[in-house]
Amino acid sequence: MNDTKQYEWEIIRFNGMESTVLDEEIATEFPLTIVLNGEEFATMVCSPTDLEDLIVGFLASEGMVRFYDEITSISIDESTGFAYVEIDKDLKSFDFDQSKRVIGSCCGKSRQFYFKSDVRTAKTITSKVKLSVDHCYLLMDQLQRRSDAFIRTGGVHNAALGTVDELQVIRTDIGRHNALDKVYGHILQNKIKTADKVIVFSGRVSSEVLLKISKIGIGILISKSAPTDLALNLARDLGITVIGFARGHKLNIYTHPERIIETNN
Repeated sequence: MNDTKQYEWEIIRFNGMESTVLDEEIATEFPLTIVLNGEEFATMVCSPTDLEDLIVGFLASEGMVRFYDEITSISIDESTGFAYVEIDKDLKSFDFDQSKRVIGSCCGKSRQFYFKSDVRTAKTITSKVKLSVDHCYLLMDQLQRRSDAFIRTGGVHNAALGTVDELQVIRTDIGRHNALDKVYGHILQNKIKTADKVIVFSGRVSSEVLLKISKIGIGILISKSAPTDLALNLARDLGITVIGFARGHKLNIYTHPERIIETNN
């Protein structure tokens, strides 16, 4: 995993009334504009790591591609913040507003054709994978221990793909949606089967996060944070097990508890 790039910033830190001048690591915020088939498609604010994973996962999340093979070329110019992508489809065949879009690091509501693309790409999950409560704790602990950029900056989110026993891929970004897109992009590029996998996540489970899990094809989502009501309604309908507030040795199971067993036996 590429670590998230940081800057150092001189700060004055107070502890009570005592002050200290020191250098603090700050997470990088990087604007990346995707030019798709020669047209400016979207600008997202992200962390400048695993950018090809991010681009592939984002285009799949938005319904522009389903498989990595549909992308014919990707060229990233980090010095200018532009990525040039060609896909084997005519953009005119897509039903969306062609106006320029700006995608923030935190709020998915800025995505103009969010609901239209979800109609095409969200899918009901029928995964038969089972996971013990102990393994839920174990996987979240692994994510926390391997979240170096968060430990140093407190300014990023992490998303991980794992089996019921261990995490296999971790991606980091200032935006929780971007972190998931990076995982999705890695899955597509490496043709990883997802029916027996789980996602472990640091961020709030919003409706958009839940829909990304559906598109990836994952049956269990474990998050350190809280879900929203719309996310839970979608999870119930789409067959996804949502676990929230997984911290230490506590967690809440919100939907489809049949996939979670109490012991490892």
